[in-house]
Amino acid sequence: MRFIDASVFIHGIINPTRTLTEKEVKMKETAAKIVDRINNGEKIGITTAQISEIANLLETHSPDKASLVKEFLIKAPTVKIYTVTRATLDEAHSVTLEYSTNKIGLNDSIAYVTMIKHGYNEIYSFDKDFDTLSGVKRIKN
Repeated sequence: MRFIDASVFIHGIINPTRTLTEKEVKMKETAAKIVDRINNGEKIGITTAQISEIANLLETHSPDKASLVKEFLIKAPTVKIYTVTRATLDEAHSVTLEYSTNKIGLNDSIAYVTMIKHGYNEIYSFDKDFDTLSGVKRIKN
């Protein structure tokens, strides 16, 4: 089972109004394939922080899709949701300080801390931040 970052849903679902580069088109296609696999039953782990991040971005760009995605993530039996506690936030904040030169954000640090705590070593993500974190491998296909 792999963990999943909000970036996959964002790239897979939001349709920007500007023309995308070739690299961005490929990223969107890959993200859409990952989302399809999850829709078809691939098991994933995610935190409440990533779900909130996905919801906030989708509600702004695609409110109709936001409701469907939120409901799926919340109700799908193949999606393991991890609650973010004060202890998780504290540890994640320490990660952001430790990796400050790489500018790892709090949400990515929350995912990382949760992954390590629960034995995940792979994450679907388009954020290169995860490449600098020890003990996890970023999967981008």
